[in-house]
Order: sequence, then C-alpha cells, then structure tokens
Amino acid sequence: MTSDNPAGRTFEVLVVGNGVLGLSLGLTLARRGTKVAVLGRTDRPWAASTAAGAMLGTFGEVTSTLIASEQGRAKLDLGVQATRLWDDWLDQLAEDTGEHEDLRCADGTVMLLNSVGVPGIDSANYAAIRKTLDEYKEPYEDIDPAELGWLDPDPLARPLMGMFIPGEHAVDSGRLLARLQSALLKAGGTLLDGFGESLVTEGERITGVKLTSGDTLTAGQVVLAAGAASQTLLDTVPALTGSIPRLCAGVGVSVVACVDPAVPGPTSVLRTPNRAFACGLHLVPRGQGHVYLGATNAIEPEPADVPSIRDATFLLGCALRQLRRDLDTAGIEKIQVGNRPVAFDGFPLVGATGLDGLWMMTGTYRDGLHLSPLLADEMARRILGDDSRHDLSVFQPVRRPTQAHSRTDVVETAVTHLLATGYEDEWKIPNAWPAVIEAQLRAGFTKFADALDDEFTPPAEILAKAQMNPAFAQQVRHYYAASRAAH
Repeated sequence: MTSDNPAGRTFEVLVVGNGVLGLSLGLTLARRGTKVAVLGRTDRPWAASTAAGAMLGTFGEVTSTLIASEQGRAKLDLGVQATRLWDDWLDQLAEDTGEHEDLRCADGTVMLLNSVGVPGIDSANYAAIRKTLDEYKEPYEDIDPAELGWLDPDPLARPLMGMFIPGEHAVDSGRLLARLQSALLKAGGTLLDGFGESLVTEGERITGVKLTSGDTLTAGQVVLAAGAASQTLLDTVPALTGSIPRLCAGVGVSVVACVDPAVPGPTSVLRTPNRAFACGLHLVPRGQGHVYLGATNAIEPEPADVPSIRDATFLLGCALRQLRRDLDTAGIEKIQVGNRPVAFDGFPLVGATGLDGLWMMTGTYRDGLHLSPLLADEMARRILGDDSRHDLSVFQPVRRPTQAHSRTDVVETAVTHLLATGYEDEWKIPNAWPAVIEAQLRAGFTKFADALDDEFTPPAEILAKAQMNPAFAQQVRHYYAASRAAH
C-alpha cells in the first residue's frame, strides 16, 4: 500500500508522521484535492497509535486537575466536540474504501472505582467525571459492579462503585490505521516509506524535508505530526529553539491477550480513572477471544521502541489483581509499546510554528486518536486558508510555557501520584511510613522545583521524572532559558 519514494518528489503539503493524526490530516486534505503525501516508516517504531487502546472517550479521561484550569477545560471541550464527529467519520471511511466492517470494538465504557486507588486521585477523579457528565448533560447510569459477570478481581481489589457511559466507545487501532491508509490512497494521496532527518528551509520559509536515506522531499507546507519524534526534526531549525515547548515521550506498554472464547467476555470498555501518572487500568474488547489490556505511562526523554519487562509485568499484575484472577491462563498475542507525545507544559501543540509553511499537530498526550477527526478538519482549514471552526489559541505552538497550576499544586499532585504507585504495586511497609514518605517527598519535590526554575513548574509527571533523571532535568532547564530568550 506504500508508494515508491524517488528523490525530488514535490507536494503541496507534506505530513510527517503516519499515525492516526497524520493519516487523518492527509486524508482530509486529499479529499479536498490537495496534492498531499504522508511520510513515515511502515513499521511505525515510535508511534502511539499502534499500541493504543483507541478508546473514544472524553469523560473517562477527566481528572480533577484537568477541570481545575482554563487550558484543561479547553481541551475537555475539544474532546466533547470530537466525540460527536466519530459516527460520520467512520461512515465516510467505510464509503471511501468500500470496507463496511465496523471498526468499533466496544459498546460504551464502564468506569470502576476500586479499592486499589487512593482518595486524592481515584475518588477525586471519579467525582470529576460525574461532575463533567452532568455539566455536559451526557447520559450515564450508576451500576453495581458485582453484576458485571465477567469481572473476578482479587477480593481486596474489588470495585466499590461503577457507572456506565453509553456514548464512549472504542475502535481497533490497527484496523483503523489500515482503513485510513486505504482511504488516503483512494482519495489520491501518497504514502511515503521513510524517516525525516532534517527540515529544509530557505530564508524564513520551509521548503521540504531531507530523509535519512539522503533524498529530499519538497513541499510548500510541512506538518509535523510524528508524535514525540517530531522534536528531532524541530531541533534542526535553531531559530525555533525555545519558542515552542519541547516534546518528550509518555512511554506506554499494552498487551493483547487471547482469552477463552467459550467464556462470554465484556462488551464494553472496563476502566478505572486516570491515576499514578498513568491512564488507569483498562480493558478493551478486541473481538471474540481477544482483549486489550493497557496501559502504563512513563515519561522518558526519548521514545522507546521495545516494551520493558518492568512495565509489562506491572500491567499484567494489575490486570490479574483488579480485573480477573484467571487471566494468568490466557495467552499473550503481543506486548506493545507506544510513545504518547507530551509537551513540556503538558498541552497540545496545534497550529503554525512561526516559520512560514511549517505547522505542528502533536503534543496531544493521551487524546490524539480521539481528537483526530476534529484536528484533521481544523488543520486542513488553516493550511488551505479557510475559516476555522475551533479556537485553538491556547494550544498554538509558539508560546511561553503554559502554567496551568501553581507550584504548590503541582508538587501536591506529584506526591499523591507517586504514593499511589506504591499502593497499586502492593507495597508492604510499616503503617507509619506513608506519612513519613509523603512529608519527605513534599519537601524534596518543593526543593527540586525551586532549583529547577524560579518561575515555571512542569506538570507533575515531568517534575517527578526530572528529579530522578539529571540529564532530563537539564533539558527542562535549557528549555525554560531558551523560552525566555525567544519570547
């Protein structure tokens, strides 16, 4: 399905990145008659899409910290609007390709509040989800988790409360990628197998991308939609240093398991609220006899291309304890690793970069796949000079570091989430120690944040990683210094 890649190929728009966001934008532009190419390695070694559970959920991702800031509220609202686009988006994909097998693999989402979580995160986030569901008048119903027949957790990890959100489904990410590729080619777009080495500029304008193969692709407009790997290309234009928040990777490990097809499995997503710096434990049905288990989240300076034993064993242990005890008899079809693109201030990078013709569509963290129909349409409109439909000003790439929360609040979040990782990992410590550890963590994070920068504090998960990784901490310091110089 991939076109040849001769040197000197010229396009109106070159989209760098062949994950769901890049393919969705390429398809949207191709449908409008644009000569567009989507560039990326066919094996997608650093992508987020290939390892994603692909939950089409906004409210299930809500946290108490998200709705406590203007920027978080803006991101939430985009997600709600994106949810409304998915039915038509999937119908159009089926019409474009002639492939009508439903890509949806889950009917609604069951949120579970279980005894593994901590009050300051799980209970707070569960309450925040209910609050936003009420605010947006989104249907949901309280359920008794004991009536969910498939669940069989450890009694000490059983769910205490549950709610069903009928409007939040999931798709099979692998089949979605394949259908997007097919639709792009049938619409006249081009797929290029390769990897960008550097951006090519002329004066203050982008002219193309040089590939690691030595070839150069020419384009009037270039869009960086390569997730966390976009930073490598951005670094080749020194003039942009500091004007745009840097990207790092939220490395996530997931597992596709083969379960007994004779046992009726869940038909809905089963998940906990986001917690412990991650996206909560979740199970997504993947057809008869298969389930997706996800997903860990570890902030890393560079994307990972192989799953770690540490994250895989942690994830499987959580699934056995919190979902179903006999999952240890299931087979492992594959263990996957993906890299969520995380900006140093935690918010998306969508729009023009300040270099004429260069755009960004990344930094979406956990929400890129869900937002893809909305962002693809919005970015296509801006690239082609049409009227925009959404206010993305808070997420424009050229900005000072977004400071959505106070330093005190960030430190408290980091402390609570780090302690939560201990409880989820079943730590065994004397009763008095959690309070002692909490006090030490608070003092340590506060001192480190003060030393990191006088003005800015990164999001909690980036702060925690920087404290543990001096080289990463230096990257954060350099970014803040460069941002001051640029702005």
